[in-house]
Amino acid sequence: MRMRVEDITDLAREHPSEARALLADRLVESLDPAEDGLIHELWAEETNRRLMILRSGQVIGIPGEEALAKLRTKYVG
Repeated sequence: MRMRVEDITDLAREHPSEARALLADRLVESLDPAEDGLIHELWAEETNRRLMILRSGQVIGIPGEEALAKLRTKYVG
């Protein structure tokens, strides 16, 4: 028996945001496997761009846990 999209959505909303983000990522990746290489290439370019900005001193990095804590405070409360 196939589930309706609405039912799947309701089930997904019961999970933590990290799990929903992972699910969304996997669904997007499943849309067109032929473009997977392009997506990885674009992310590699973006990663390199951000690394260059960080190394140039234009921005100051913060530890990942600190960044996540700030986001949780801002959006979760």
